[in-house]
Amino acid sequence: MGSVAVITDTNSGITLSEAEKAGIFLIPMPFTINGRSYTEGIDLTHEEFYKMLNDNADIHTSQPTAGQIMEVWDKALRVCEEAVYIPMSSGLSGSCQSALVFAENYGGKVQVVDNHRISVTQRSSVYDALSLSEGGMDARSIKNLLEATKSDNSIYIMVDTLKYLQKGGRVTAAAAAFAQILNLKPILSIQGEKLDSFSKCRGTKQAKTIMINAIKNDIEKRFGGSDENRPSVWLSAVHSNDEKSAIEFRDEIEETFPGHSIYIDRLPLSISCHIGPGSLAIACSKILDGGAKPDSSFMNTIVLPTSA
Repeated sequence: MGSVAVITDTNSGITLSEAEKAGIFLIPMPFTINGRSYTEGIDLTHEEFYKMLNDNADIHTSQPTAGQIMEVWDKALRVCEEAVYIPMSSGLSGSCQSALVFAENYGGKVQVVDNHRISVTQRSSVYDALSLSEGGMDARSIKNLLEATKSDNSIYIMVDTLKYLQKGGRVTAAAAAFAQILNLKPILSIQGEKLDSFSKCRGTKQAKTIMINAIKNDIEKRFGGSDENRPSVWLSAVHSNDEKSAIEFRDEIEETFPGHSIYIDRLPLSISCHIGPGSLAIACSKILDGGAKPDSSFMNTIVLPTSA
């Protein structure tokens, strides 16, 4: 472990066991399901979550309490003199803004990073922070660098069904029924601060083509390209409880980006509760100078997840 402790939440996709092995301090995210409180990775597994989701449970995301957050911060500061906390994007949750308020009581020892990431792009920032800490960078400099490069990532998500967006009031029942009849697949994008509509198409095959082309365009026009002999981006195939489709998608991505290792992970439950199971996503993060490298634990710890 470096001189600066690295703290994040389970919206990064990092599990409690992975965090323990990597030396990451992790805050599990809370959920309210049918009026009862659950904590991801503690008394709520992915298998249990999707079963309740499929059973039409009333699921709401929540924020960790001030006490829960500061308990982890205090634990980290007993090990290191400084810490960086990398929560999910402030555009997707109020937890980042709350953390900035809590950090005012720590005299600069806890630096809250608002670099507009979630899921595997948040994960890459966490491992970048670990690498920078091990390289001797102080907490404020890590925060500044991660925030300066906050736009160097993209996520595109194909929503398999509008059922859950309808349930959350984001689309009408008529629109959801129309989409089902025509096999329309909405594609959403996360470009930092929020989840936006990007495109829609007929069927999964076309959706995957659109997402791959969108990432290719971002790499070429926003991230300066990526050579197959020396990749300059992380690429991931991400899913919500559909591992088989994610493996197939990974293989298709590899055809477009030879020489790049494509890793598979699950979308965080905080996104899945809004879009439902069966979703597929492609994510890209630019490799950061001084950050995690292709042979680092960031890559080695991403394994094919089970349906649980």
